[in-house]
Amino acid sequence: MTRGLALGLLLALFEPPAPGSYELPVIGRVAERELVDSSGARVSFPALDAGQVAVVALIYQSCHEAQGCPASLAFLRELDRRLAADPARAKRVRLASVSFDPKHDTPARLAELRGLMAPKTDWRFLVPDGNESLVALLRDFGQDVVELDGGAKRHVMKVYLVDAERRVRNIYAAGFLDPDLVLADVATLTE
Repeated sequence: MTRGLALGLLLALFEPPAPGSYELPVIGRVAERELVDSSGARVSFPALDAGQVAVVALIYQSCHEAQGCPASLAFLRELDRRLAADPARAKRVRLASVSFDPKHDTPARLAELRGLMAPKTDWRFLVPDGNESLVALLRDFGQDVVELDGGAKRHVMKVYLVDAERRVRNIYAAGFLDPDLVLADVATLTE
């Protein structure tokens, strides 16, 4: 049995605990930052209202790792569709794809990505406005990125759950990127 198949079977058998039956401790804190959105406007990030949470994926569009950025974008698209089916919950969640490649992921390229993803809920596509802003953002999230020859970037795919006080409450990696788990965590923090 391949590792991927075994992991898929484990996730299929995994049932998250009932929302609210557990606590999500604070893992870290992120600063309010000014980023650029897919229209080119400067926006505050994460800029959540009381009772809201953000599900944040740090990505770059030219990533070719199957279990990297393409997987996190597909995951956010799945969450977007599930949230769209539950408008009351959708009001409490903001999705954010934040590029860590400001040199190539321009607002125009993010607008193209936004068009491809066709969001049904509050899903933002953002990028830092330069290297200084990028370094601060990556430090906030504890996301390591190493630039390789040819422009590729080595990183571990992570998706973050951030509450309205800008506290990181969970970090999901490829092995635990399960929509039911994330939605249970969202409900635990917002209900």
